[in-house]
Amino acid sequence: MEQFLRVGIITSTHGIRGEVKVFPTTDDPQRFKQLKKVILDDGKQKLDMEVASVKFFKNMVILKFKGIDNINDIEKYKKADLLVTRENAVKLEEGEYFIADLIGLKGISDEGEDLGELTDVLQTGANDVYIFSKEGEPELLVPKIEDCIKEVNLEEKTVLVHLLPGLRE
Repeated sequence: MEQFLRVGIITSTHGIRGEVKVFPTTDDPQRFKQLKKVILDDGKQKLDMEVASVKFFKNMVILKFKGIDNINDIEKYKKADLLVTRENAVKLEEGEYFIADLIGLKGISDEGEDLGELTDVLQTGANDVYIFSKEGEPELLVPKIEDCIKEVNLEEKTVLVHLLPGLRE
């Protein structure tokens, strides 16, 4: 399991006082209002940052960090990830999972067939769609509905799937 979960990516600076525009990678951008601390990961280092203020503009989040008061201090962090620890992550309801925890799980049909590895999750609005990939076969798209996804077992790293007629076409 991933120790950190990405909640956003810094896309650019905003103004000259050290604010940044963040593209949210979380389901609920409003969660930034409750964030007190994030980890800024620029690929070379991880820095603990304290959130001073949060604003919203269109589909972006505008963040200001404590101690960063100048565009020159933050400009070097464009394209950096903003992470949270699992303790600071959103609390999940039963049957909900972080996508980062699902990627890499092995898909197994309820008839014992190996469906390959869960490689991506599409978020469609109505329900998520799990994508299973197996070498030499086309991707298998399975909707995350009770009729299809019977069990997710993070300990055993498996997803038990019932294949409804027509899913393979």
